[in-house]
Amino acid sequence: MQNDLGSMAALIGDPIRANILWALLDGRAYTASELAVTVDTSPQNLSMHLSKLIKADLLSVEIQGRHRYYAFSRPEVAYAVESLAGLLPAKPKEAAVKEDPPIRTCRTCYDHLAGRVGVALTETLVKQHLLEHTGNNFTPTAKGIRWFNELGIDCEALKGERRSFARACLDWTERRPHLAGSLGAAILQKMFDDSWLRRMPNTRAVLVTPKGRKAFSDLLHLSV
Repeated sequence: MQNDLGSMAALIGDPIRANILWALLDGRAYTASELAVTVDTSPQNLSMHLSKLIKADLLSVEIQGRHRYYAFSRPEVAYAVESLAGLLPAKPKEAAVKEDPPIRTCRTCYDHLAGRVGVALTETLVKQHLLEHTGNNFTPTAKGIRWFNELGIDCEALKGERRSFARACLDWTERRPHLAGSLGAAILQKMFDDSWLRRMPNTRAVLVTPKGRKAFSDLLHLSV
């Protein structure tokens, strides 16, 4: 176990491979040429790193025509990368406030919502007794199941998926958990489908629309 953990840490800790994993946190699949540009390395060097990540079952590859698309092999890999970022030394509050890029405010973490908005949403769901937080997981209350159903989110169907249902993912900027798993993914997709959120180009940052601010206020009394 100890040797396996050390091997995995060494695999992820390589700067090129760490940058590949970080780039994939936006939830999209990338071609090798796109990743080579993103992480600033040669196609030959990138190919070697991709092979190691695939062999370790951290990445998967899907072939469509002449193209190969690389993505996380499973959501848990994304959660692990985000959690590792949470181990980085926190910047002084004054420096963080001064910089305050959009990605700190509201962003995607693979397939769920993160940043200040994602953490505030999760904490509000708990405070309003729609979710209960126990250890590394969240559980919808009876009230919460009805509330999610009214939004068009079927909790029972999501529980049947072959992945975590509602888990806590440590937010690397807020250092507090946000909601991940199939429930977190369903909420984020709902927000995109209903135009509460809008993606910003070339970044994981997302914009809360006026419609989204009204929805947060009306449904959860949450000011965004």
